[in-house]
Amino acid sequence: MKLLVAIKRVVDYNVKIRIRPDGSGVDTANLKMSMNPFDEIAVEEAVRWKEQGKAAEVVAVSVGPQGAQDTLRTALAMGADRAILVQTDAEVEPLAVAKILKAIAAQEAPDAVLLGKQAIDDDSNQTGQMLAALLGWPQGTFISEAAPDGAGRVTLVREVDGGLETLSLALPCVLTTDLRLNEPRYASLPNIMKAKKKPLDVTTPEALGVSVAPRLALLKIEAPPARKAGVIVASVAELVDKLKNEAKVL
Repeated sequence: MKLLVAIKRVVDYNVKIRIRPDGSGVDTANLKMSMNPFDEIAVEEAVRWKEQGKAAEVVAVSVGPQGAQDTLRTALAMGADRAILVQTDAEVEPLAVAKILKAIAAQEAPDAVLLGKQAIDDDSNQTGQMLAALLGWPQGTFISEAAPDGAGRVTLVREVDGGLETLSLALPCVLTTDLRLNEPRYASLPNIMKAKKKPLDVTTPEALGVSVAPRLALLKIEAPPARKAGVIVASVAELVDKLKNEAKVL
């Protein structure tokens, strides 16, 4: 079984972002970039399937600037076999990413595509669903457990509003990963060194016949209002009075 894992290069989740003064977007200059945490879970799951003998090859793919090669090298250090970068400096929207992944899937013929349920920069939660629709494949979203049976199906557990839902999907399929699926490993130094020698192919959206022209217009980005300082009260009676007359929540 061949697995295709889509990953995205985002601002590291530990970094406090800054908004450009003109409100046109997030200022990413000199910020630490890393793999989207949900995609990191997808890479870990694919590598585990390979280690269990349920998959023969794991191919990591990313859409983004040249710097995304570092993110792909991280996936290779975690255990992916090879990587593909679809290089572009444009801001690529979820539909364009889904079309690019469809083109890559047509070339690679994977048995399953794994990716994070959403990216922490735009929180769109759209790419996996769009990709499944374009490919005409079954999809399992927000999965917290997954187990291929070796007979052309994968059993998974996904989180829904009312609890947990268990599904059995036929391969090929698209899976989007949730936080509780696994805990990604740290890449060891020997594996980081080995990753430098693993193949990483570079292509472009144009070579795949996909347009990344934007369909949406970003009007403005603004930070949430600063929280007001709290007030220390001297007694319960004063607290109740403020909740009733000032906050008006009682």
